[in-house]
Amino acid sequence: MANLSLRVSDDLLARFDAAAGGQGGRAPTLRRLMDQAAAGSPAPGGRLPARPLKLTVRLSADDGEGLAHEAASMALTPNGWVAALIRHRLHGRPTFRPGDAIALLAIQGEVRRIGVNVNQIARALNTAVMEGKVLDLEVAYLDALRTELRAHMFTLREAFEGNLAYWAVEP
Repeated sequence: MANLSLRVSDDLLARFDAAAGGQGGRAPTLRRLMDQAAAGSPAPGGRLPARPLKLTVRLSADDGEGLAHEAASMALTPNGWVAALIRHRLHGRPTFRPGDAIALLAIQGEVRRIGVNVNQIARALNTAVMEGKVLDLEVAYLDALRTELRAHMFTLREAFEGNLAYWAVEP
């Protein structure tokens, strides 16, 4: 059986308790109201979908402040930060700040485009009939492009390694 949890103001809860008191209490009154609200809706077929695991932890005030600070530094909610820590520990998956993730996707796209260009140049050089100096110049351009591509790849690797080091936990 499912469990329902919700937050309401103290005033609303006091008024609801007063109204529900003569009808058997909170739970029976809520079930009756839900039955009435769902009366026109068809019952879902089969079982309910599996719910994700919900984890609740209690932290000291100092730990809570530390968590809030760390989460804010990553532009995550405290729950998102803890979930990212758990995912890293279980699966080794990195979690980036939203802006960093977008920047890394852009860099990845640029590196991919450079790789396509390198392949096109290499193909052209393999099929071209050129004089020695012209061919040497083209090979030099290709080497410069290859160096730039390696620098971008190194930057991406550093970003991932830095992120993985941030989330690393001593066993």
